[in-house]
Amino acid sequence: QVQLVESGGGLVQAGGSLRLSCAASGLSFSICTMGWYRQAPGKQREMVASITTEGSTNYADTVNGRFTISRDNAKKMVYLEMNNLKPEDAASYYCNARFRSATYWGQGTQVTVSS
Repeated sequence: QVQLVESGGGLVQAGGSLRLSCAASGLSFSICTMGWYRQAPGKQREMVASITTEGSTNYADTVNGRFTISRDNAKKMVYLEMNNLKPEDAASYYCNARFRSATYWGQGTQVTVSS
């Protein structure tokens, strides 16, 4: 059974930082492209950042330069370091794992940014 468990969300002031973590189990982590998505109330879920098995990264324009995604294959963990947070970054953040046609999602962790 595949499980993706996010942690690290919370309330932070604008300009602050948070580090999200995602613990994966039940899948061959090292061969999955991992990603972080977010969804704000009334909006569609959007890709925030992704990292391939080789470590290549991709970021949404809105977070490029402020967020950093990383992975630890030995620990089956993926991280999202978020700096200089803005009120518009507030959302539920979801961990995502992809391999070929298979996609898995975590339950999400809430990020709230006060102005």
